[in-house]
Amino acid sequence: MARLPRLSLAGQMHWVIQRAHPGSQIFVDAADRDTFLTALRVAAAAEQVLIHAFALLGAEVHLLVTPAIGSGLSRLMQSLGRRYVSAHHRRHGGSGTLWAGRFRCAVVEPGATLLDVLCLIDGLSAEPGSTSLEHRASGDAQPLLVDPPEYWRSGNTPFERQLAWRRRVFEGLSARRVTALRSAALGGWAVGSAAFAAQVSASAARPAAPRPRGRPRTRLA
Repeated sequence: MARLPRLSLAGQMHWVIQRAHPGSQIFVDAADRDTFLTALRVAAAAEQVLIHAFALLGAEVHLLVTPAIGSGLSRLMQSLGRRYVSAHHRRHGGSGTLWAGRFRCAVVEPGATLLDVLCLIDGLSAEPGSTSLEHRASGDAQPLLVDPPEYWRSGNTPFERQLAWRRRVFEGLSARRVTALRSAALGGWAVGSAAFAAQVSASAARPAAPRPRGRPRTRLA
């Protein structure tokens, strides 16, 4: 079966996951993360992509982004690959790609689903500086990041929003919810309700949700 084209819709939020090549370590320390964030800031400005959240882990990168144009997402990741991989090799040695194939991404439904994805990404690591948690939970604002409207509605003052977000990330999501969200993202589907998936499918002219398992039901005459 031919591979489906990647979902990438202008003006929609996307959860992007880029995995490390087996045996590769994407980020060794804080200096690597700073280099990546600098490259991300430059690429995002050039390709007109808003950055809402990040998690920079040893074997994975997670981003929550909104491209202004459909092609902006692929162009952003290509630019990041060129800039960061070359800088990584200059510092640590080595050659070739750090990435295990193409990046995965999913379109995220606004509202409660978006808040769940944002919470998941911010809570992926407890190491300071490795996620965008500090930007939302401690007032250590990152100029790179643009908070979604759903976050702004979580409190009337910065302190209220920070407190509410710390609580939400500390409580976390259920293992079942995390598995469902991550499976949708890695599968390249829409993350959200059936109605949202149908809307995305119509816009993208391709399926946005996996087909139900099992053989189709036989209609009785």
